[in-house]
Amino acid sequence: MKIENYIRDIQGFPKEGILFKDITPLLIDPEARANCLKILVESLNNQKIDKVVGAESRGFFFGMLLAQELNAGFVPVRKPKKLPFDTISASYELEYGSDSLEMHTDAIKKGDRVLIHDDVLATGGTAKAVCELVEKLGGEIVQCNFLMELTFLNGREKIKEYPVFAALTY
Repeated sequence: MKIENYIRDIQGFPKEGILFKDITPLLIDPEARANCLKILVESLNNQKIDKVVGAESRGFFFGMLLAQELNAGFVPVRKPKKLPFDTISASYELEYGSDSLEMHTDAIKKGDRVLIHDDVLATGGTAKAVCELVEKLGGEIVQCNFLMELTFLNGREKIKEYPVFAALTY
C-alpha cells in the first residue's frame, strides 16, 4: 500500500500559488492510516518516548495516534490564546506568512524524551519553533517526525541538529 495514493493535491489553497497536500483521504481510510502510523513508529527504532508533541492542527491527528501507540503523553502546541493554562511561546515564519505557537509551561519535564510530530515539513519554521518550545522546558528531542517533507523548500536545514524522518518526500 502506497500512502502517497492517499494524499490529495489542492491547487491555490490556502492562497493562490500554494499547492496544498491534503491528508483527509489518508485519515478517512483505516488501513492506509494504520499503515502510515506503522511507518512513523518504525522510524523510531524502539527508542523510548515520554511525550509526543503535535503541532496545530494537522499534527494532532497522527500525534495523538503516535502517543497512544508509544504509551506516551500527548502535548498539543497551539496558536496564541488557544491554551487555557500558563504558556510559553515561539514565533516562526511560514511559506505564506508568520505566526507564533504556544505550549503549556507544565507540558514537558526536564529530561523528557520527546517526539515532535507534524503533517508537513515545508520551510521548517513551525518545526523550529516547536523545537525551541520543547528545549525551553528542558525536553530532549529524539526525532522530528512528519507525514511528508517538501524538500524543495529546504525546511530540514532549520532543524538539522535533530534527527528528522518523513514518511513521504516531494
